Amino acid sequence: CIYPMYDFAHGYEDAIEGVTHSICTLEFEDHRPLYEWLLDNVSVPCKPRQFEFARLNLTYTVMSKRLLLTLVNEKIVSGWDDPRMPTISGIRRRGYTPSSLRRFCQEIGVSKSNSMVDIEFLQYIIREELNLEARRAMAVLDPLKVVIENYPEGQTEMLEAENNPEKPEDGTRQIPFSREVYIERDDFMENPPKKFFRLSPGTEVRLKHAYLVTCTEVVRNGDGEITELRCTYDPQSRGGEAPDRRRVKGTLHWVSVPHAVKAQVRLYENLFTLRDMSAMEEGKTFRDYLNPDSLKVLENCFVEPGLAQAGPLETFQFLRQGYFCADPDSTPERPVFNRTVALKDSWAKEVRKEKAQ
Repeated sequence: CIYPMYDFAHGYEDAIEGVTHSICTLEFEDHRPLYEWLLDNVSVPCKPRQFEFARLNLTYTVMSKRLLLTLVNEKIVSGWDDPRMPTISGIRRRGYTPSSLRRFCQEIGVSKSNSMVDIEFLQYIIREELNLEARRAMAVLDPLKVVIENYPEGQTEMLEAENNPEKPEDGTRQIPFSREVYIERDDFMENPPKKFFRLSPGTEVRLKHAYLVTCTEVVRNGDGEITELRCTYDPQSRGGEAPDRRRVKGTLHWVSVPHAVKAQVRLYENLFTLRDMSAMEEGKTFRDYLNPDSLKVLENCFVEPGLAQAGPLETFQFLRQGYFCADPDSTPERPVFNRTVALKDSWAKEVRKEKAQ
């Protein structure tokens, strides 16, 4: 019984199992002479060949199974399929597709030199794919109510919205519009700086697929916090364009208050704060570099009603927010969405710079 001795078991098991090419990481290169000597001196049906290549290392994460097991056992993550984990089940739950991973592997290729691959490159690839494939939808993550005072009370109208401007064949959907809508709290400023093209007192903005609205009043509670905005709308601007073609710079996403579905949204970031986890300072462990903001759970989000029926891992682009997928825990009564990647794409800028040079 030679199994406990890995160097002997490795080549022998490969041979009796019919392996023709044993693909190993670089640390096995020094072991190859023993691998080949063993196969030359035992009776086996075939003689495999061993090839070595560099291990895949990603920034801001660890690939060591021992460290990943520690993360799971110490409940630093929720399990092997936690979307922050660099496991197949984890990145799948985060919304990465098989095709994006295959393209990533094809792009980085196989190397004999150890190197570090930027996680931003993987994010760049999934953005490109989901931009073409993901259905658009509207979701408000930090809601602020807007009351359109000159819109008829109790009225609901259905507006047409494209599912994906990159794929006209995906058609359109109907979204409800009413007197009260939610917008993002960050889309309003009472005293805005220059070039703030969102909503502020006296300014006019476009509600995506809907109407042009103007803020007329700010409502506060007893603590001085803004709880509601009062606005008016231009009834002639259905679809978002003014009949006199006046220029309106800001466009906001929104959801209708009576029709919105409450959802949980999970915002994921890098699990670690150190770019290269193999370069930890002496005396420190991976625990010293855990990112306290690697997961932010938002409970008071509202999404358009059609998203309540999203299937497990179905992907969407939340307008102006990023790319998200429905978590396997999601139900029509309690939808849950995981952020795959934000819309910001610094990697694309770097690619354009390199091409320009």
